[in-house]
Amino acid sequence: MAAAGSVDRRLPELSGHDHPDDPIGPEPATGTPDLRAAWHEALAALGPADGPDVRGMRDGLLLHLRDTYPTETAWAPPWVGDELRRARAGARDARLAALHAAAEADAAHRQGQNDQVARYQTLAASYQVLRDAYRVRETVFAATAADRADWERASRRQRQLAEAADAELRRRHPGQPWPPLRSAEPQPATEPQDGNAIAPEDNIETWQRRVEELAARHREFTDKLASRRSMMIPAEDPDFEDLGPAFPAWTSPDRGAILQPPRPQIPAAGRILEHIDGRDLDLEATD
Repeated sequence: MAAAGSVDRRLPELSGHDHPDDPIGPEPATGTPDLRAAWHEALAALGPADGPDVRGMRDGLLLHLRDTYPTETAWAPPWVGDELRRARAGARDARLAALHAAAEADAAHRQGQNDQVARYQTLAASYQVLRDAYRVRETVFAATAADRADWERASRRQRQLAEAADAELRRRHPGQPWPPLRSAEPQPATEPQDGNAIAPEDNIETWQRRVEELAARHREFTDKLASRRSMMIPAEDPDFEDLGPAFPAWTSPDRGAILQPPRPQIPAAGRILEHIDGRDLDLEATD
């Protein structure tokens, strides 16, 4: 295989591609085997575009990294996206139903139907209580969803390492029956069968147990996250400072879009526009 420097010199000659921000360009077509071979050598020399590079690691280290996947997923907060959506939909529907009942009570009052007024007012108050109950659920589920987002950022680098190690082991040893990576995160709650967002999907006792479970998981997750953030890589010499955090949080790469929107035009000042208009009038008079 050619060295990285020779690959960099051969590729522009074969493809004609020359760009300072994209040294190798797009993958060549299958009809040009020499160009494709040079392109893949250049890609291997550059390394992965996104994610960890584990190609130079030994099999033992790759196995260790692969085995960390269940550990990294075991402390994940539960996925409550569906429950949060149902709580928000229930609060919205209950609010609309309360407004409708209040409007019916007002109409009955104008028509002198006092018995209907009391019934609709009671109904509006009931819907308002239901809306408040859904708002409480929404608050609990939103906090759990925020914990889930923090976990995804805090563990993404380690999960990517485990996934990359698994892919590299499968590439090196294609005949080995590697079992698939299994996530150890808790299973999400099941969707209610009736699909009616305004009807409570469980009783008070079930809901209280769910709140207590989520509160306990929140405390455990907060302690785990704080412990991971406080872990530092020690230097070989104890007199020197730490080398940095042991579990750095993942940050998205700062990459701009290929197609950029046009820059907004800067409007000219009013006095400048008046001067230009006057000049155009002078030119027309001269013509």
